[in-house]
Amino acid sequence: MTKALRQMKDDMKLIDLVIELLDARVPMASRNPDIDTLASGKSRIVILNKADLADPAESARWVTCFEEAGLKCIPLDSRVNHDMDRIRACCREACAAKIERDRARGIKNRPVRAMIAGIPNVGKSTFINSFAGRASARTGNKPGVTKGAQWIRVDKQLELLDTPGILWPKFEDQTVGRNLALIGSINDEVISRDELCEILLEFMNSNYPQAMDERYGGRDMDSIADRLGCVGRGGEYDYTRACKGFLDDFRSGRLGRISLEVAP
Repeated sequence: MTKALRQMKDDMKLIDLVIELLDARVPMASRNPDIDTLASGKSRIVILNKADLADPAESARWVTCFEEAGLKCIPLDSRVNHDMDRIRACCREACAAKIERDRARGIKNRPVRAMIAGIPNVGKSTFINSFAGRASARTGNKPGVTKGAQWIRVDKQLELLDTPGILWPKFEDQTVGRNLALIGSINDEVISRDELCEILLEFMNSNYPQAMDERYGGRDMDSIADRLGCVGRGGEYDYTRACKGFLDDFRSGRLGRISLEVAP
């Protein structure tokens, strides 16, 4: 992580624009605070990725929150490319002053160079492949798929620099680590899956009880284990399997569109 952060700092000298991808379910927990320092003076766009998994009303409030802070913000499901033209237009708008300066200096047709930044498992590679219209970056439903920086040419006007996902070295707020673990940006081996399951169960019952009723017909682990068919020998519930299934249901959207963070 330290090496990747140092490389990102060097790469900032080469780019005009930073496209920061956040997980729409946890916009603040998935923000790397180092980006604000590293990208100081650069044009910025914030993408609330995986918006199809997040509560749309909450995402709308987060968009307002970021735009009031002076950052262009777009909710997005990177697996479909409906809004990619909008994002391209935002890139050109964000770098309009730079493009005009180039023209004034006689530099024509120089592509805008944008860095794609975000924490592990936020969907950078999926976004790049959809944005570029081809499989340019490796993807995977786990953190750490992108190992090194790579340039991807979108078209004559735009080039993207993909970077490895970077987590900051410590979490001052335990809620941040908890939320990152829940969405899968931290490997399940780091925090007990049983502990995560308890946290998610309490959160869902407090904030989205109807989703629990619709999916499992109840709001406890017995209901979850029963509905998911996690029954061992002798008819006893297999809570280990049930916990895994419960977390998978949340991460895949089978529980519905859930946001773990409330916009300020």
